[in-house]
Amino acid sequence: MSRRTRRAVPARGAARPTVTVCRGCCCGTAEVPGQDHAAQLRTLRRALDGTATVRVTDCLDACERANVVVVQPSGEGRGNGGRPVWLGLVNDPDTTADIVTWVEEGGPGLTDPPGILDLCVFRPSRRVRAELHDE
Repeated sequence: MSRRTRRAVPARGAARPTVTVCRGCCCGTAEVPGQDHAAQLRTLRRALDGTATVRVTDCLDACERANVVVVQPSGEGRGNGGRPVWLGLVNDPDTTADIVTWVEEGGPGLTDPPGILDLCVFRPSRRVRAELHDE
């Protein structure tokens, strides 16, 4: 009898929010000059440890908005109407800190994001959203 290991993927309605960080063809590369991509990811992982799942994905096909971060709601947040929020141009420590604060406070469906994040929010195509299996 073989035992198969299963890849840990946040389930729909996960107990806590999920923060997906694009590190594909443009995000996380020299295409975004002056950004310490490794430090940004380290910051998110350390600050949200125990609060949210932070995962890295390949290209989310929104390269013109590099760096892209998607904040997915917890099960409770989704139950309150929260949906994944796509953020583009996440290219400075202050924006990363605003994401951390928002997720620590509950994220989509539970709390409103800091107002400055409104400048980063965008809605990708239905095809791109489907690739992340969010909706």
